[in-house]
Amino acid sequence: MKIKEIISVLEEMAPLAYAEDFDNVGLLVGDKNAEATGVLVCHDALEPVITEAIAKNCNLVVCFHPILFSGLKKITGKNYVERSIIKAIKNDIAIYAVHTALDNHQEGVNKIFCDALGLTNTKILIPKQNFIRKLVTYTIPENSEKLRNSLFDAGAGTIGNYENCSFNSKGIGTYMGNEHSNPEIGERFEFIETDEIKIEVTFEKQLENKILKALFKNHVYEEVAYEIYELQNQNQNVGLGMIGELPAAMEEKDFLKFVQDKMQADGIRHSSFLGKPIKKVAVLGGSGSFAIKNAIKAGADAFLTADLKYHQFYEAENQLILADIGHFESERYTKNYIVDFLRKKILNFAIVLSEENTNPVKYL
Repeated sequence: MKIKEIISVLEEMAPLAYAEDFDNVGLLVGDKNAEATGVLVCHDALEPVITEAIAKNCNLVVCFHPILFSGLKKITGKNYVERSIIKAIKNDIAIYAVHTALDNHQEGVNKIFCDALGLTNTKILIPKQNFIRKLVTYTIPENSEKLRNSLFDAGAGTIGNYENCSFNSKGIGTYMGNEHSNPEIGERFEFIETDEIKIEVTFEKQLENKILKALFKNHVYEEVAYEIYELQNQNQNVGLGMIGELPAAMEEKDFLKFVQDKMQADGIRHSSFLGKPIKKVAVLGGSGSFAIKNAIKAGADAFLTADLKYHQFYEAENQLILADIGHFESERYTKNYIVDFLRKKILNFAIVLSEENTNPVKYL
């Protein structure tokens, strides 16, 4: 099995189009055409993790955080990033990062966070903007069902919990082919007026090439008329953070102790208690201070995230409990999810969970 085949599975789990614009995801180091000997899944691709990969005969390291985030002008081994990259290259180790591509997935980081806490009725906290496209095309009635179904098979027509969604309207199409044409109906230089079906379907932007391939393959016309629009609609299935409900309301202090236990957090910083039970909980793995207002607007009783600064705790505004449980802790179970996903998709192949604890934050 080649590394690129494993990458295809990883992109099924976390499409790169889901990643934020600032991020650096995908294959960061290595040759995608190399034969894979094994996969080591980790949180951070630090030098000890590369050493572990060598020892366990894994030439692909799949990490959550990208070890290469901003540009490098020199690679001399002067810091932990450069040392990791040098060691990986010397030992033909490829490194692939998922980061916000998995953050934004409805089954990704924040769903894993919610599941660890037993939250139910979960939904995306900040749906992704400008991510939905609409395809409009026209064909003869005899071709409409085949063409529409091919678009569905390519991933078009999914809206929330519904699949195979489209809008179809009847109309009259006209055309006249020139001397180089080969019309499906009529002859060259003949003005044609024929019944047509207008088909409209929506799709996620990363599917555009696949959708167009299906369109051209299954359309009967020599020249396919189509339009693609970018929609303003939010994508309710893709985005950052998540909100859900506890099975039963809990007192504030009991809730934070519960979170500390479930997420194996050595310490939790939090805003003032409000004397109200906790039922509705918002989460955002990693640095989530930007989502405080979203959590308040969604009616959360508590918002769990990481990397909150001093003044950001004031932003709770006595409307909810803000709790910083630690960056690593809030993403703790992500690598386990990646391993489980790969093992289900790739049978009889070495998928190894890293034993290295890469959390740089220690507590007394």
